[in-house]
Amino acid sequence: MARYKVDITGINTNELKVLNSSEMTKLFTRYQNGDLQAKEELINGNLKLVLSILRSFNKGNYNMDDLFQVGVIGLIKAIDNFDLSYNLKLSTYAVPLILGEIKRYIRDNNSIRISRSIKDLAYNILRFKESYFNKHGHEPTSKEIADSLDVEEYKIAQALDSLKEPMSIFEPIYNDGGDTIYLMDQIADKKDLNSDKDALISLRKGLNKIKEREREILIERYIIGKTQMEIAESLNISQAQVSRIEKNAILSLKRMIK
Repeated sequence: MARYKVDITGINTNELKVLNSSEMTKLFTRYQNGDLQAKEELINGNLKLVLSILRSFNKGNYNMDDLFQVGVIGLIKAIDNFDLSYNLKLSTYAVPLILGEIKRYIRDNNSIRISRSIKDLAYNILRFKESYFNKHGHEPTSKEIADSLDVEEYKIAQALDSLKEPMSIFEPIYNDGGDTIYLMDQIADKKDLNSDKDALISLRKGLNKIKEREREILIERYIIGKTQMEIAESLNISQAQVSRIEKNAILSLKRMIK
């Protein structure tokens, strides 16, 4: 467990209090009646939630103290806007806000600059997803987001990807116990492809030769930009099956265009 610990300067994380459901309800009732001390207790009683989210950022080149402070801002926003009538746990409501603040901070302090229009779309998507989740209890699909925001579906994945931190081309992205597939293995050399018409023709022919479901999944994943989970739900199969079909399709295409 020690390797998952997040160290924050000046705070003994092992001694942080965790509120139970009954305590949380009483404190929210007090706070919503104007008791600011109750708000302080709610913040201190949910700091471990912020720490649990920071674990996923612990291996990056980030200042954990800074991210913790930013995460607490997200927690405070969640506490200020939380309504007991939502019939949700505070953690369910707070996690997207905390993550949003942390990712926004990382993005704004990143050397890579994203266009304003893509940033605005990403913010609108996050707001819609948060509102949708609070209302329905589950995440919306890319199509539902696209229909609601009146944008092309492929732009949803593009905008959300803009919030992600850059990834090394040597990052392993798949391993089934055999050879590891790295990100660089999935990146096309556009210069070579554009100058090699035979390769493009072979690729098109290959897509027509693979199984219909394999072709459908590749189009959904790499052209429309859907996640494996979204494809699994639309096809009524498991995510593991989608992953397996996708891998087989890619291997088939590689063999065809060699």
